[in-house]
Amino acid sequence: MAADRRGKAETLALRRRLLSDSCRLFYPEDPIKIVRGQGQYLYDEQGAEYLDCVNNVAHVGHCHPLVVRAAHEQNQVLNTNSRYLHDNIVDYAQRLSETLPEKLSVFYFLNSGSEANDLALRLARQYTGHWDVVVLDHAYHGHLSSLIDISPYKFRDLDGQKEWVHVAPLPDTYRGLYREDHPNPAGAYASEVERVVNSVQEKGRKIAAFFAESLPSVGGQIIPPAGFFQEVAEHIHRAGGVFVADEIQVGFGRVGQHFWAFQLQGEDFVPDIVTMGKSIGNGHPVACVATTQAVARAFEATGVEYFNTFGGSPVSCAVGLAVLDVLEKEQLQAHAASVGSFLMELLRQQKAKHPIIGDVRGTGLFIGVDLIKDEATRTPATEEANYVVSRMKENYILLSTDGPGRNVLKFKPPMCFSVDNARHVVAKMDAILTNMEEKVRSCETLRLQP
Repeated sequence: MAADRRGKAETLALRRRLLSDSCRLFYPEDPIKIVRGQGQYLYDEQGAEYLDCVNNVAHVGHCHPLVVRAAHEQNQVLNTNSRYLHDNIVDYAQRLSETLPEKLSVFYFLNSGSEANDLALRLARQYTGHWDVVVLDHAYHGHLSSLIDISPYKFRDLDGQKEWVHVAPLPDTYRGLYREDHPNPAGAYASEVERVVNSVQEKGRKIAAFFAESLPSVGGQIIPPAGFFQEVAEHIHRAGGVFVADEIQVGFGRVGQHFWAFQLQGEDFVPDIVTMGKSIGNGHPVACVATTQAVARAFEATGVEYFNTFGGSPVSCAVGLAVLDVLEKEQLQAHAASVGSFLMELLRQQKAKHPIIGDVRGTGLFIGVDLIKDEATRTPATEEANYVVSRMKENYILLSTDGPGRNVLKFKPPMCFSVDNARHVVAKMDAILTNMEEKVRSCETLRLQP
């Protein structure tokens, strides 16, 4: 039977038989069978249209025709590894260099964000001659063993924290150690990193790198206070380490004001290494590491070749170039700034109306809505958030949650997400929250009925 004609129940049964239960589905109680995508919409096997508010991988829109065409046309001519001279890989590196600070001038191409962060770790260790890593609490940097080790989000449920990994507080000004009423949260959180670094050095250990998502996503759609990265970089550099900015979730114009999220910190901040993935291939497996000449030269000094079979292939680079073309042609960075501001304003109006919304934070099309049980304690409203996500799905809107309490509704839609989409989503959310306030009196009644 053709896969597109197989019923959802049969597909689900096959998946359960053939795939591990570790490979989880969205909406496991009632999964959606998606067979087509276009722009900011996904379609199930019955033709129902869902508005996608969370798929930041399809950065310029699902199945964008220019990106699809670029992959198809290059596939018809050549797809091989990067050991042969080819224009696509140098053209792509040149285009990326034009978006970054001048000192980030050497590029490595890979297939996934996990590969990119793993290489960044290797680069940092080779350049510094050190081993240890400082990360932010609740961070997630990838699924390879090396990255699970530096991802508190994962390692706390597995083998625990390695002795060479050191965790600093998440710079969360809503629920963290230093909040919105603190006179200098950037300095306070940076001082926590300095405290961690000093503790590491007192033990006779040495810092290779500080890893941070430029905007922590799994941590709850966090916007670090401006100036935080600059101060952290000073502490890390003084300890002989490098600063790695993980842009895999948030780069390529998503934040609206800038092309890269780390630029929100100010023009005077430049990381030593930047990793990128997900959005840069619009669904095609493309990733990249950008770094300085000094870091690259130290890596080369080992005499060991860096080779990635599929990274930087002519097709991957053709896709990457097409994504950049679409971003520029359709002015999607400016679009993200405009639509994101509009969506934020609508959500702030909802915050004023619904006490369950404790905080609305974000920039561009990277937004979090923090649901709480109590204004004073800011206790995460986990069950309520799950309820909202399920009810939004019933209204053909795909949302998800993030944060340690799984209570933050996250918005990371394709960049073509429109003002009309924003109005539609917020209207549905308003209706759901209003219904909850009228009829729901306890978390127990939020449990979905069969």
